Amino acid sequence: MSGDGVNPAAVPLPVEDVQGDGRWLSQHTRFVQECKYGEPDVLFVGDSMVQLMQQHEIWGELFSPLHAFNFGIGGDTTCNLLWRLQNGELINIRPKVVVVWVGTNNHEHTAEQVAGGILAIAELLTSRLPKAKIIVLGLLPRGERPNPLREKNATVNGLLRSWLPRLSQAQLLDVSKEFLHSDGTVSSQDMFDYLHLTSGGYRMVAKPLGDLLLQLLEEMPEERRASLV
Repeated sequence: MSGDGVNPAAVPLPVEDVQGDGRWLSQHTRFVQECKYGEPDVLFVGDSMVQLMQQHEIWGELFSPLHAFNFGIGGDTTCNLLWRLQNGELINIRPKVVVVWVGTNNHEHTAEQVAGGILAIAELLTSRLPKAKIIVLGLLPRGERPNPLREKNATVNGLLRSWLPRLSQAQLLDVSKEFLHSDGTVSSQDMFDYLHLTSGGYRMVAKPLGDLLLQLLEEMPEERRASLV
């Protein structure tokens, strides 16, 4: 990123409990507990795009067989995810691959700041999990028709495509163009509210993601793949 100031999208922050029911912290606490007893080979972290994936058949078909954990929380920003990862959600586990999908909720931040926040997450993961591979999923288009938020997400993806190669363990998987029709519209058959995915929409993401996960797991040294046999 340019400039010498602190990137606000890379500052770890918990979610303020404005509703008063403590749900966000309860979900985080549950994830920390799962780390004490589980041994995931693949870890998914992010916002509702990750969280809701677990409710569709594709999760059981492609990702559960890979011993995957889902640590997604709806509404999370890069700041919230950074806080969670720094406060227990990586303790005791050694996933071979981490899938990161976050950033579309960073409404207060510029595209450059959002990309910097995602990069900070990837840097944290490579520091805490030096043997893991990191897959960053590109942000998807928002809204039925072209709009400023969609342009912002596309800019974030472009920056990530330029910045992520500096981390040898990380790579970008961007399937955003698959959701755009020739006239620039997004279908409700893929995104029921023009943001969150239908079962068909998740399959459009899961197929290339599943192929890449299998490729990365297959490329691991034999001793690290023993648990998969």
